[in-house]
Amino acid sequence: MAAPCTENNHKQGTLEFALDVPFPSTREASIALQSLSPDREPRKGGISKELTVSGSTLSVRWRADEARILRVSVGSFMDHLSLVMETMELFGPPVPQ
Repeated sequence: MAAPCTENNHKQGTLEFALDVPFPSTREASIALQSLSPDREPRKGGISKELTVSGSTLSVRWRADEARILRVSVGSFMDHLSLVMETMELFGPPVPQ
């Protein structure tokens, strides 16, 4: 579920966006985290992205200086997330470790 962050950061000019993605299991959320974490932002500044897992939910939080940079980063992440989820669905549930 996507939601705007509620922190008051208009003074700093920082934009924030948060996304929570529920998965059927903790294992699948961890697989998604491991698959998506290596993708660093191509820009050195102006944007940051934090990925965490809590239970079976993958949470992503962005902070950016410009709306355009934030939009491109979120759009790219959604494309990658879609690919990860489609791949996990094709291979079936993960084997317990």
